[in-house]
Amino acid sequence: MPFANFKVPEKTLTPQQKEEIVTRTTELYVEIYGERARNNTMVLVEEVADGGWGISGNVLTLAMLGEAAAAAPTDTDDA
Repeated sequence: MPFANFKVPEKTLTPQQKEEIVTRTTELYVEIYGERARNNTMVLVEEVADGGWGISGNVLTLAMLGEAAAAAPTDTDDA
């Protein structure tokens, strides 16, 4: 059974975005394994509490992610 587990910061995705993750991940597995995978693909979207994860030895928070997102260039920014 194909299985995908997404861990995301709590309250950062809408129910529609979670549904899209499940749908698109299932379609990816079907593309790779064939139609036989559709009925057996399990996708789990887990929300991790704020401050419950980190990278490079540093705990990350939603506030920190918001700052990083604000500083990141967007597709509409001129390069």
